Amino acid sequence: MLNIVLVEPKIAPNTGTIGRLCVNMGAKLHLIEPLGFEITDTRLKRAGLDYWHKLAPTIWPSLETFLQTHGDERLWLATTRTDRPWFEADYRPRDWLLFGSETSGLPEALLKRYEERCITIPMTPEGRSLNISIAVGIVAYEAVRQNFKTFKELM
Repeated sequence: MLNIVLVEPKIAPNTGTIGRLCVNMGAKLHLIEPLGFEITDTRLKRAGLDYWHKLAPTIWPSLETFLQTHGDERLWLATTRTDRPWFEADYRPRDWLLFGSETSGLPEALLKRYEERCITIPMTPEGRSLNISIAVGIVAYEAVRQNFKTFKELM
């Protein structure tokens, strides 16, 4: 139903948790290299529990390669550098939800290129960011909520 894209993820347990989420919601996981871990990392599989073998993530060698293939599709970019809340986006089945690395987020040039597709999860001034697996869950399940009838048909 959805495509979850992690651009240069650094922390194996976060990616494992997101993989588990993808299996449970019927989403496809895409990982864009370089990764901060090996795909065989036991921490990745431990966080993904027994779901990891059901996932079959697509691994892209670079953001450029990914964009050459999917850059014209409906991309939504999660960032702290916009004011548009995630729940104002009009998600559709097969949309692409992009999340940057835990340490640096998405590249500024990418955010400028898709400025009208940037979304954020508002936070208090005391907070700097959310764990990426939490952020993916918040945004992805809003997309499911908006498309619940289609989601149920896929189950």
